[in-house]
Amino acid sequence: MSKRLRSSEVCADCSGPDPSWASVNRGTFICDECCSVHRSLGRHVSQVRHLKHAPWPPTLLQMVETLYNNGANSIWEHSLLDPASVMSGRRKANPQDKVHPNKAEFIRAKYQMLAFVHRLPCRDDDSVTAKDLSKQLHSSVRTGNLETCLRLLSLGAQANFFHPEKGNTPLHVASKAGQILQAELLAVYGADPGTQDSSGKTPVDYARQGGHHELAERLVEIQYELTDRLAFYLCGRKPDHKNGQHFIIPQMADSSLDLSELAKAAKKKLQSLSNHLFEELAMDVYDEVDRRETDAVWLATQNHSTLVTETTVVPFLPVNPEYSSTRNQGRQKLARFNAHEFATLVIDILSDAKRRQQGSPLSGSKDNVELILKTISNQHSVESQDNDQPDYDSVASDEDTDLEPTASKANRQKIGRSALVTSSSSLPSFPSTLSWSRDESARRASRLEKQNSTPESDYDNTPNDTDPDDTGSGRKGRQRSVVWQGDGSVPDTAEPHAAPSPILPSTEDVIRKTEQITKNIQELLRAAQENKHDSYIPCSERIHVAVTEMAALFPKKPKSDTVRTSLRLLTSSAYRLQSECKKTLPGDAGPPTDIQLVTQQVIQCAYDIAKAAKQLVTITTKENNN
Repeated sequence: MSKRLRSSEVCADCSGPDPSWASVNRGTFICDECCSVHRSLGRHVSQVRHLKHAPWPPTLLQMVETLYNNGANSIWEHSLLDPASVMSGRRKANPQDKVHPNKAEFIRAKYQMLAFVHRLPCRDDDSVTAKDLSKQLHSSVRTGNLETCLRLLSLGAQANFFHPEKGNTPLHVASKAGQILQAELLAVYGADPGTQDSSGKTPVDYARQGGHHELAERLVEIQYELTDRLAFYLCGRKPDHKNGQHFIIPQMADSSLDLSELAKAAKKKLQSLSNHLFEELAMDVYDEVDRRETDAVWLATQNHSTLVTETTVVPFLPVNPEYSSTRNQGRQKLARFNAHEFATLVIDILSDAKRRQQGSPLSGSKDNVELILKTISNQHSVESQDNDQPDYDSVASDEDTDLEPTASKANRQKIGRSALVTSSSSLPSFPSTLSWSRDESARRASRLEKQNSTPESDYDNTPNDTDPDDTGSGRKGRQRSVVWQGDGSVPDTAEPHAAPSPILPSTEDVIRKTEQITKNIQELLRAAQENKHDSYIPCSERIHVAVTEMAALFPKKPKSDTVRTSLRLLTSSAYRLQSECKKTLPGDAGPPTDIQLVTQQVIQCAYDIAKAAKQLVTITTKENNN
């Protein structure tokens, strides 16, 4: 990469010379000091990769370079190009500015707040705007105009948008047209190479049919990015996908600790996780691998006599505001794992990922039904749990990153392999038997288990499937999240049918509506338990009516972000539930419906609805008691 950099290239954030890092998802080159701020924001904002000390997939490098050379930075600094911004005192950082607070404040405003991005005229229905942008993206990816597509993505277009009329996604279009750089950009923003179009074909299929063999091979690599990255972190090798090898499971040199009862219990706990909780844990571990490896690069490349490394390292994963406090706490605890403990966790995740792909991803619908019924039966006990004592520690803020724990320093010294690589997509992929869900309005939040008995080294960040008390939302924005054995996309047009009340409804009203939803969900789940598939549709319709009535209690535009997130999860899950249940109807053509797969998705939708209703009860109880 360094040979292709021109001497005229400067840092996109402060205009300093000789940038040595790239922000992959922003299409910019940045200097060391600005990179330290990017890293503190987290990978959900900026995914950094060193230009000289990291292996780049050739087409990913070409994609970032093309964006940089075609002015991608102007997308993030649009309003600063207006002369009026200079008159108003708004300016970008310069090389002489201090990292804190000058450069840090500018970079946060630029990439985290998107303060300088060109805004579209405000419309009442934001979901329609996002849909229009996604349709524009769908059309644009057949061309080589990368910066246009990046601009659309920056405004909210969805990389995994499923075109209702054309029956495919932007990645299908790009793959059919052989636009490999567009495919790289879409993958960075969450597009799934394994998604099927209306005819059952994937982007990989279209790339192969069109003779675009390099593109097809790259799409397969993207599908396995998560497990490939974890394996490479431990043993420096990746599977040979061309010859059908899709997993490498490294072995520990000293496996004596693996025989302990705690280790066995931890592994069993990992295997018992639901698919989406396992997926979230795997992605958190992926982010921790990226943090550790990028730290190794950072420490190896800095001039320690001129740069105070202690104030620019990232000692644990930065807070992601789209995750619950519980999940953020668990993510940060990963930094406390020593090299052996972390390697054991990585191996267990790789082993279970292979098992879930090649075996039955879920133990059976009956067990899941019992789990959901148990969860929602305790749905209204939140009042007794609501007290002033937190049940987990507070999560460190971004400003706390200069307080590096001793254990974190030891971790960097104990990393057995200093492979200098970073991620090649915004979020890692699971294998091709999976499908991706891109729900911009609401993603499922994980429930990280709060343990008292098991030591931290035995996965104390592991999610607990039966813990419903999580009011955080999942990853928002253009990132992808895997769901084992398929998960239909949720239409962004799913908005709460809300009344224009300026205040939150009474707790009693919310509980009464929640009880009706719970009753309908229990009816649906019992039908699933008894294999009464013809009852799915009428049950889903009753749930949808109850959800609509509950959403109508709340203001149309609530001030609280948590209320908006919960309402969107509630309504979008109800829409998705109806869509899944309709799959039980006999079709005129196409392959027969996999009832077991549909049932799994129906159960998951029911769980999401119950979870969102529980969140709204919790929120209104707290607000009305204040």
